[in-house]
Amino acid sequence: MPATISKQWLAASGQPMIPDEAPIRVMQFGEGGFLRAFVDWIFKKLNDGGHFSGTVRVVQPIPQGMVDKLAAQDYVYSLVLRGMQNGEVMDEASFIDVIRDGVNPYADWNKFLAAAAEADLRYVVSNTTEAGIVYAETPKPTDCPATFPAKVAAMLEARCAAHNGAADKGLVFLPCELIEKNGEKLKDAVMRHLVDWGLADTVGKWVEANCLFYNTLVDRIVTGYPRGEAEAIWEKLGVQDDLLDVGEYFLLWVIEGDARLKDEVPFAKTGLDVIVTDNLKPYRDRKVRVLNGAHTGNVLGAYLAGMDTVGEMMADDQLGGNLRAMVREEILPGVKLPEPEKEAYAEAVFERFQNPFVRHELLSISLNSVSKWKVRVLPSLKDFVAEKGTLPGRIAFSLAALIAFYKGRWSGDTYEGERDGKPYPIRDDKPILDFFTDAWSRHGAAPKELASAVLANAALWDEDLTAIPDLADAVADGLAVITESGMRAAISRCM
Repeated sequence: MPATISKQWLAASGQPMIPDEAPIRVMQFGEGGFLRAFVDWIFKKLNDGGHFSGTVRVVQPIPQGMVDKLAAQDYVYSLVLRGMQNGEVMDEASFIDVIRDGVNPYADWNKFLAAAAEADLRYVVSNTTEAGIVYAETPKPTDCPATFPAKVAAMLEARCAAHNGAADKGLVFLPCELIEKNGEKLKDAVMRHLVDWGLADTVGKWVEANCLFYNTLVDRIVTGYPRGEAEAIWEKLGVQDDLLDVGEYFLLWVIEGDARLKDEVPFAKTGLDVIVTDNLKPYRDRKVRVLNGAHTGNVLGAYLAGMDTVGEMMADDQLGGNLRAMVREEILPGVKLPEPEKEAYAEAVFERFQNPFVRHELLSISLNSVSKWKVRVLPSLKDFVAEKGTLPGRIAFSLAALIAFYKGRWSGDTYEGERDGKPYPIRDDKPILDFFTDAWSRHGAAPKELASAVLANAALWDEDLTAIPDLADAVADGLAVITESGMRAAISRCM
């Protein structure tokens, strides 16, 4: 068995290390795989390139966490990044030593407040899940509060008091939670706490004047600890690491900021795809429509055509070709970015879908497909109709495939469809599944009636989709071919 990873092991093996005197400039709420493979890796790159002299302190965001495990191996760990880039298979390993310290605020609240007041601290990053940025009425804390915004409000009070409201001790917040306007929502929740605690005219005004809350968009698939192959990777690296992290090679971080951030943190000098822009929306639209929309618009049909994974779908000439054409011809026109940027991103997405190191199950992507189609695919359809005056055929067909996929029945507490005589789970909210049960029961023999019933249900789409010219007829035609000839034949006709 190899030696256990530690700073001593890194030094002895000649790995590049961040100097011990580098100050702690980043506080990180979250010690899980994503932040360690994303933000910490980026700050490690900045340090190694001589562009940023600073380290990270991790804060355990929930009572059960990994700060103790990180401390046991000197806060260092190995990261393996694997995937496709420009047609080449990438498989790289690195050792990350940017984390200098950690604190569990549930066990030592005073240490957390003291860390918040440290003079060198400047940046706060977080990944507390989509549910983490939420306001919940909380008394002014004397111990660790439950929610992330309440912790932030308490740390800002401590920092403002420790430095007598000094303007140069404000903080920059870069939340990585996957919600729209994450920075604005975090700030709103924090300010509500300060109002509740009677601190609006003191700490609140200091925060407004001196702290920055940036909206961000993050994109990198991180699969985390590779249980099935950890020991083989240890042997390859020459060191045992119980916090080994694995992610894809692709990375994108878009920050809605200004020149101040570009000057403070020269992300551009790393050569990484970190974009600081004054308008995040086109990049969010690009990700949601291209990456997520291509998934949602294709996986249901691909599953009914016999595929089980994204990789299989992309390797199939017919199904992979349909996905690529949908993106290039029907989705990209609605994304408001320069053509080279859009096309480069689309090619990167196609490569990510072909990552040989990731087995991405189509059924796992199928969860809650109705709401996903509404958010990820419907906007592209509407933009295409508005611009071209005609329907995007592949996107319209994807709605027919969704309706076909949702043909099912209840088996106890499980709602199941059928493929090749075998059941598969259909997972969505119960009212949605009950609606499809009834719709297929009433109209299954009449594709036009079925399509109209589904499209007219504003509870599903927040609008009546039969108002879109020719859409109900196109979906009905798709359903008729699927029902009569199967998914393969229907997709072939679509192409």
